Amino acid sequence: MTRKIKIGNVEVGGGTSVKIQSMNTTATQDAQATLEQIQKLADAGCDITRVAVPDQEAAAALKEICSKSPIPVVADIHFDYKLAVASAENGAAKIRINPGNIGGADKVKIVADCCRERGIPIRVGVNSGSLDRAIIAKYGGVNADSMTASALGAVNLLEDAGFEDVVISIKSSSPKLTIDTYRCLASRCDYPLHVGVTESGTLREGMIKSAVGIGALLAEGIGDTIRVSLTADPVEEVRAAKSILRALDMYPEGITFVSCPTCGRTKVPLIELANKVESRIQDLPYNIKVAVMGCAVNGPGEAREADIGLAGGTNEFLLFEKGETVRKINTTDLDAAVEEFVNEVIRVGQGQKTG
Repeated sequence: MTRKIKIGNVEVGGGTSVKIQSMNTTATQDAQATLEQIQKLADAGCDITRVAVPDQEAAAALKEICSKSPIPVVADIHFDYKLAVASAENGAAKIRINPGNIGGADKVKIVADCCRERGIPIRVGVNSGSLDRAIIAKYGGVNADSMTASALGAVNLLEDAGFEDVVISIKSSSPKLTIDTYRCLASRCDYPLHVGVTESGTLREGMIKSAVGIGALLAEGIGDTIRVSLTADPVEEVRAAKSILRALDMYPEGITFVSCPTCGRTKVPLIELANKVESRIQDLPYNIKVAVMGCAVNGPGEAREADIGLAGGTNEFLLFEKGETVRKINTTDLDAAVEEFVNEVIRVGQGQKTG
């Protein structure tokens, strides 16, 4: 089991639940826009967010952002230790640095001392594309051994400064390399691990790569906090992270949505139907399972475990609960059927919340 640390009021590691992270796409200098996006992330289920701090103006904006944010804010720093210090002084809940490029051991100690005084953890972030050439040469390329050595070397700089309130991330755009590296790292330290596949791509490809890399590690018990890195609205990162956790029964809150792959028996536009329903219910706060199935022949039976479901028929839809048909929805209007079904989902969800 990894150590437990606190990022603001959020516990990470030590057997606590896996926490979801994202990163703002707003200019941090614009505190209002950043806070508006943070609220959207929090509403979607994000536990921790990270913001870029490229200059002192951004570091100064953290004072307002951190004081008003509904979730802990991590300051992402590259190269300039002064920005890390300013971010800590202005309320950041965690500092993300690469100790190897922050300016030497003396600068690392300054950052470590500042964070220690304020009870702020430091995330050591190492990516496969930023390894030192000497380490690459020593370990024969960019691989699990060289990446692990780079991360532990960075952590050693903090340990030498007497600082051990650390989270480690060690990412690659390759899911396979990511899996191999975190396995190696997990066997050599007990620091909490922030897991993700970096630069994973746009919504479709990025979700697939992240599900493979993050999901495989979480299934092995590796990972204390995760980020699905997407070239997309960061709210989609949070939704994807929740889906990965739900697939592993590690996220009990919110709706689990299932639908069948369609076949020649289907008499309704199932793909369109499923997409419409999913988009309407994905952020509802009910802990229920919802199914959309293509036909009345197998639908209710195959989705018997669903709390509520909709199955297509001929010029109608069947509404079912726990595998039992409740009634028919007599319409061929897809939007009308979706509207009625979503209302039924809300009814079931509210009933379970109050029951």
